[in-house]
Amino acid sequence: MIDERNLTMLVDFYELTMGNGYLKNGLGDKIVYFDLFFRRVPDKGGFAIFAGLEQVIEYIKNLKFTEDDIAYLESKGIFSSDFLEYLRNFEFKCDVWSVPEGTPVFPGEPLLTVRGPAIQAQFIETMLLLIVNHQSLIAAKANRIVRAAQGRPVMEFGSRRAQGGDGAIYGARAAFIGGCAGTACTLSDRKFGVPAMGTMAHSWIQLFESELEAFRAYAKCYPESCTFLVDTYNVLKSGVPNAITVFRELDKRGYRPGAIRIDSGDIAYLSKCARKMLDDAGFSDCRIIASNSLDEYIIRDLLDQGAPIDSFGVGERLVTSKSEPVFGGVYKLTAVEDSGKIIPKIKLSENITKITNPGYKKVYRIFCRKTGKALADVVTLADEQIDSTKPYVIFDPEFTYKKKTLVDFEAKELQIPVFKNGRCVYESPDVNAVKKYAQQQLTLIWDEIKRFENPHKYYVDLSAKLWNMKQSLLSEYFL
Repeated sequence: MIDERNLTMLVDFYELTMGNGYLKNGLGDKIVYFDLFFRRVPDKGGFAIFAGLEQVIEYIKNLKFTEDDIAYLESKGIFSSDFLEYLRNFEFKCDVWSVPEGTPVFPGEPLLTVRGPAIQAQFIETMLLLIVNHQSLIAAKANRIVRAAQGRPVMEFGSRRAQGGDGAIYGARAAFIGGCAGTACTLSDRKFGVPAMGTMAHSWIQLFESELEAFRAYAKCYPESCTFLVDTYNVLKSGVPNAITVFRELDKRGYRPGAIRIDSGDIAYLSKCARKMLDDAGFSDCRIIASNSLDEYIIRDLLDQGAPIDSFGVGERLVTSKSEPVFGGVYKLTAVEDSGKIIPKIKLSENITKITNPGYKKVYRIFCRKTGKALADVVTLADEQIDSTKPYVIFDPEFTYKKKTLVDFEAKELQIPVFKNGRCVYESPDVNAVKKYAQQQLTLIWDEIKRFENPHKYYVDLSAKLWNMKQSLLSEYFL
């Protein structure tokens, strides 16, 4: 994990070649600005959830080049002795601003802003993207699945199908932020406090002479929290009947049943039949858990079909975001400082979505005072203030004729300072607090934006000053 390993060298090689070049050209200490943002919500969703800031902070705090690192770079034969000495004495001196973890976020707006010496600001690109892209992706996917469950607990069960150990550990953390009740990943519980959950696999039942004996053995170990996996052989002919038998034995000892879990077959049909069998036996308080390659669409369909399922275990399609496994965050230079002035920079493209927003910026979220709901986000230059006491005009950056005058609103800056001149000035909340914050923030987003299909577009607009700056640069390069 980041705080247990030196991941300083987990960089794209061009961060090193460029750093060497910056130093040779006298640009190593040039003050630059970078924005980390994403261009599109995965799964054609209406929003994403920002996650991973705690790990970004840990990574930056642990930046250091060992003598082994220096020796390796020297062996490449392309790096100057001055650059190697710079790395040997590396000290992070950047400012970093970030949206808090758990914030609902939208395409095009800066999630992280980095200001500092060019070598340093450029160097951290790979890890910042790696961390934020992964955890924001899984948090957003988890939230879709949790919303589909309509208040029923969702447990993250995907470790064995995750892309490596870190994918499992940090995927579970992100899933919890997105709304999951817990995880099967024990290390995520130990490391972050994400509640670890789990009972038995099919191998437990296969190891005993009979399914009934297996259930009895488990009940002997865990009489207060018995959950039986009932699909090893036959759900309705043996699994549920054997579970009922043991539940009756437990009841005589003063224990009520926990749950049964169905992990295969037609879960809608099987859960309905199982529910009737349990109710007829006097165990209406026994919960039914469903698992087996679930996602938001399958869960929605199950509930639409009246499946009496109380909670869900979701694995591979959550922890890998199987339907769309790439978040698409990018990290782009937006400005440089020259003689005390901030000079905006822009990246152009024939693809309009790849044209960057220049300058040193900040992000406001506009809330309606009457409803408390978010109306739009506005990206402004850093020296701008949105005055909530005066009407404010927002407009679509592409279709500028689409305008709206806002009154009776509140404007709130989204980014907060995290590092100042290399010193961390922010204390990361624990993952439970992040999850609670995410849940609270999501209540401020309109339901229309939360639809799975064709969600209402949430507008991320540019201030008039920023838009004009962008148009000026576009004209300069395109004319």
